[in-house]
Amino acid sequence: MQNTTEILDIQNVSKSYGKNTALQDVNFSISAGKIVGLLGPNGSGKTTLIKIIMGLLSDYTGTAHINGESPSSATNAVISYLPDKFHIPSWLTVRQSVKLFADFYTDFESDRANNMLEAMKIPLNKKIKSLSRGMREKAGLSLVMSRRAKLFVLDEPIGAVDPAGRDFIIETILGNFSRESAILLSTHIIADIEPILDTAIFIKDGVIVLNEEVDKIRQEQNTSLDQLFREMFAHTYARLPEDRTGEN
Repeated sequence: MQNTTEILDIQNVSKSYGKNTALQDVNFSISAGKIVGLLGPNGSGKTTLIKIIMGLLSDYTGTAHINGESPSSATNAVISYLPDKFHIPSWLTVRQSVKLFADFYTDFESDRANNMLEAMKIPLNKKIKSLSRGMREKAGLSLVMSRRAKLFVLDEPIGAVDPAGRDFIIETILGNFSRESAILLSTHIIADIEPILDTAIFIKDGVIVLNEEVDKIRQEQNTSLDQLFREMFAHTYARLPEDRTGEN
């Protein structure tokens, strides 16, 4: 069994799809109380790594441990996961979605969810399908952050939220984050989330090219995390079409 002071521990993880390498010898760990950014352009391996953590992929080499255990139904019980396309049955109302989570997760707190939904001005009587994409993402985040999980995995939590609402989303994440847990936050919108990150992991073509504390990056590089990201990945984004979708 692994040392459980590290909530997430990834060691020498590699994964290929045929001749294409998605991850190559990836190593990092996250301890309790830390918010870590998994940062990279689309196609860099972020989604593959998240699928491994969630137990959705098993044909990889290396080891992944959550709270000392390999990915399984047991570890999924202590992970609260917000995928980049959060799926709540569209025919449910927001109120019914809260009940669904309460029935499914023993660590879910309905009062917290309802308070967050009210603060985000999301009506409980509206059906999910009637909400805008941004409101659906806010609803999903409210539900995910209302669990007492050990590890929160947030995949593009502010991708569809307008800039005016991003600060509120970030405050919601911080306000509902226990220092006994950890957050792995995957995004390519760096400037807005930079202030809350303890550590930044830059990943490119399946390889970690930087894994460092954010304060140390600013001190040693004499630049912001956002600017460093732009400089390191400028050529990658120059090759991508304007609507960048697909594997993260």
